[in-house]
Amino acid sequence: MSPHAWMITAPIVPTLTRLSAPNIIVMVIALATATAEAWYVGHHGTIALAGLALVFPMMMLTNMLSAGSIGGAVAGAVAQRLGAADVEGAEALALHAVIVAVALSMVFTAIFLLGGTAIFSFLGAKGDVLAQAMTYSNIFFTGCLALWLCNTLGSIIRATGNMTVSALTLGMASGVQILLGSVLILGLGDIQGMGIAGAAWATLIGFGASALVQIWYLTRRCKQMRLRFSGVPVEVRHFVSLLRVGFLASVSPLSSVATVLVVTGLVARLGPEALAGYGIGARLEFLMIPIIFGIGAACITLVGAHFGAGEVDRGHRVAWTGALGATLITGGIGLVMAFFPQIWANLFSDVEAVRETCRAYLRIVGPCYAFFGLGLCLYFASQGARKVLWPAMASLLRLGVTAAGGFIVVSYLEPTPGTLFSVIAIAMVTYGVMTAGAIRLGAWR
Repeated sequence: MSPHAWMITAPIVPTLTRLSAPNIIVMVIALATATAEAWYVGHHGTIALAGLALVFPMMMLTNMLSAGSIGGAVAGAVAQRLGAADVEGAEALALHAVIVAVALSMVFTAIFLLGGTAIFSFLGAKGDVLAQAMTYSNIFFTGCLALWLCNTLGSIIRATGNMTVSALTLGMASGVQILLGSVLILGLGDIQGMGIAGAAWATLIGFGASALVQIWYLTRRCKQMRLRFSGVPVEVRHFVSLLRVGFLASVSPLSSVATVLVVTGLVARLGPEALAGYGIGARLEFLMIPIIFGIGAACITLVGAHFGAGEVDRGHRVAWTGALGATLITGGIGLVMAFFPQIWANLFSDVEAVRETCRAYLRIVGPCYAFFGLGLCLYFASQGARKVLWPAMASLLRLGVTAAGGFIVVSYLEPTPGTLFSVIAIAMVTYGVMTAGAIRLGAWR
């Protein structure tokens, strides 16, 4: 009998709520963690905050790939195997997923240790801002294996339906990061604060501790399946199964980060105050991703279980139910921030030029967060269906609209924060409409 048989017959809304709630809670904690990090770093001045703004998209890219793209492909594949009552196949995929995580973390380490200066310089970083960005980047990407393992192992746990366990381990990582970050960044008593370097160390220690707990759970306590490091043959077909969906799914976060980088490069021309203000505003957009992921992770597991069991129509209903919830949550947050942007802008800086740029971003882009939530939740659900082509295409279209719009603004209009942020808003609406429209017209069939 399938370990996920109960998911196929249980009422959709209560089941989705039950699986989403732990994820949403821990993702709100993650949001608070990132907010606290920026608040701590903000005490070291605008230059440090601008350096963090440059590195943050790269850190989030690593997080989105490991948890959302490769991790989503892992969760979808394992959930489908468990939905089809193939426990042995699920365990084989789990081991191969860990190997993939180790290999990809080494790729990221090499890229940013060898090319970090060139990357951040290309984005417009100079002088002290570049030095701050490189300080964080060198530490974080040297140890990014901790993040890759934590998110991959969490994806395996979520595929089993044990959302509370996954949430607790990730919540532990956030708790360690918040508490340790305050000491390492700001200092305490005789302990000298490390500034932006302390933020990177706190992040790595938190994720590393979480990964160790997850390994213990999957090898010792999980009832649905076990992570086995021996007795499971390493086969190319399992790598192909994971990476075929994972690499295509990676188009979405890569496009999202590229979109932010395009705008970052343009805003950087307006000065460090404008860059810092945009970084604060864009941070909220990135922090919408964990909230959407809270629902999306449950959709991956539920849709995967349904597709594995052959219940395709009901799998569609699960996805649309989750997408509606994500739309309402992100749309509500966006509207609140659009009407009261000072709530967010005033948290991180007392420089009025920085605050005004952030307020402009929230007024223009905030109302469009609903479309972002709609498209992104359906992207996660598509990983459960293992049909991610159209969500990936929608992400590329968003990038294209942003790049083309930015070129028009720079070439033919006055490049102000307001005109650039309007382009972001239009691209965000395009992304949500295209993703939803494609699935509605049969992209999963």
